[in-house]
Amino acid sequence: MLKILIKKQFAEVFRAYFFDPKKNRPRSKAGVIGWFAFFAVIMVGLLGGVFTMMSISLCRPLADAGMGWLYFALTSGVAILLGAFGSVFNTFSTLYLSKDNDLLLSMPIPVKDIVGARLANVYLMGAMYAATASLPALIVYWAVCGATAPRVVCGVLLFLIVTLIVLLLSVVLGYVVAKISLKLKNKSFFAVLLSLVFVGAYYFFYFRASDIIRDIIANASVYGERIKGSAYVLYLFGRIGEGDWGAAAAFLAAMAAVAAGIWTVLLRSFTGIVTSSGRVERVRYVEKAAKAKSPFGALLGKEFARFTSSPNYMLNTGLGTLLVPASGVLLLIKGREIIGALYGVFSKESGSVEVLLCALLCVLASINDMAAPSVSLEGKSLWIAQSLPVEEKTVLRAKMSVQLLTTLPPVLFAAACAAAIVDAAAPVRVLLCVTPAAYAFFLAAADTLVGVKMPILNWTNELAPIKQSGAVVIALFGSWLITAAVAALYLLLAHPLGAAAYLGIWAFVFAAAAAAALRWLDTRGAAQFRAL
Repeated sequence: MLKILIKKQFAEVFRAYFFDPKKNRPRSKAGVIGWFAFFAVIMVGLLGGVFTMMSISLCRPLADAGMGWLYFALTSGVAILLGAFGSVFNTFSTLYLSKDNDLLLSMPIPVKDIVGARLANVYLMGAMYAATASLPALIVYWAVCGATAPRVVCGVLLFLIVTLIVLLLSVVLGYVVAKISLKLKNKSFFAVLLSLVFVGAYYFFYFRASDIIRDIIANASVYGERIKGSAYVLYLFGRIGEGDWGAAAAFLAAMAAVAAGIWTVLLRSFTGIVTSSGRVERVRYVEKAAKAKSPFGALLGKEFARFTSSPNYMLNTGLGTLLVPASGVLLLIKGREIIGALYGVFSKESGSVEVLLCALLCVLASINDMAAPSVSLEGKSLWIAQSLPVEEKTVLRAKMSVQLLTTLPPVLFAAACAAAIVDAAAPVRVLLCVTPAAYAFFLAAADTLVGVKMPILNWTNELAPIKQSGAVVIALFGSWLITAAVAALYLLLAHPLGAAAYLGIWAFVFAAAAAAALRWLDTRGAAQFRAL
């Protein structure tokens, strides 16, 4: 039974590799091989390549300084962090909050087999992520310093210890995440927040990696002495990779005891954990008059509810709501330095810097594209929107308004920040706000138009219309081409007009195009939506 459950767990993890949700049928053998080859390229080629380069830059200097243990402490720490954060979402969704927990517990299956299958899944997923950092570090060390028997055996034991630490962290963090999610009314925002924290931390360390590595190499002796004095256990942990049998045996025994403890605790408390429904809030009913909404207001609320209920929808189409105002703040802090450098390349009188800044604001506005997949996301429930006693144009305007309301205020804020730092005349400063605002209006209407023209309604996974539809591709790349044209035309041809006249023309063009797109949505677009 345990073997069957483990096979089931991994079939669920890699379901998308064997089954095409867009076409609702199993993939061909060539398709399965292609997906696993792509997975191998990402995990081995991309992530493995990044950590291999990091290991090469660290290994020789630290080994020559007699601090191979510091090399293994650093690379193993990276592997532990990557493994834990890479598998924590899988842990809380498959171990604690799996949708089939109740079904499995109702069947004549021993709890130990369910727990064993769940833990095997968590362990192997965490080990897979940790291996992308840990194994390159071991191979590089063996290639640089020699692959003696103690180093190879203890290196393998070090990898095993790392994976057990990842398992411990994944189980604990997964439990914390699961408990927090049970207490939240809107779990989508929690999932989005965790994803943003992880992505932010990743890019922070990615861009600081070279500086960190140089600092470690330059001050290796100082850091080594500090670690030996205040965190001797880390020194012993790193010594395992150098072939220290005593340290390897001690850590292996400790982690084996921890793994046994995890098994015992989960076996005793698994049923109570997975059947917990969280705190139930008691609400006292108070009679009050219901506030009537207009048809447009009701539809707008429905569209916002759909947007905020899906982490995939928010993360893939709505990040601009956070990134655009953050960019505005960055402009206030660092913008004058950047503008000063650009003024050194382009003269102030040419207006090129202001046009480039306006193009940048338009690029930021194009990050949000939730209107493009909004029609497709109706899916098989499209008949509900079509059968409502409201005009079809009202439905489409509500879909457009979600993007407009989540994009226009941040864009205006960022534009105001940009206008505050440029050394330009008042008309140019005003148009720095007006033109991106008109562009945001145009994008909202145009994305809705494309969504009506190119819907995908037979999807089984919402990621298909959000990430794989033609409407999203056109909305994304089309907006980039337009903003590139705004900058290129001025630099190559239209600079004699001056920034004020040029930006004014584009503001008029965007406003006219937005009005035309809105007119189409109200007439022909409404008719096409009715006929879908």
